[in-house]
Amino acid sequence: MATTPSRRKFPLLPWYIGLGIIAVVDALIGYLFYGVKEASGFAQFLVLVGVPGVYLVLMYLTLNNER
Repeated sequence: MATTPSRRKFPLLPWYIGLGIIAVVDALIGYLFYGVKEASGFAQFLVLVGVPGVYLVLMYLTLNNER
């Protein structure tokens, strides 16, 4: 018995929610890094760019595979 894939009403809603969460958390962590001078530039780059980048790529692959 063949089933049709369910279509979401807002297909990119998880993407927008993820971007919003990343923006808020990056702003908070960036503000905290701005006040702390002991954090290295590499650590700041990994936290503010690396981790959200990996998350976005994995989210894209998950949503792309769902179609």
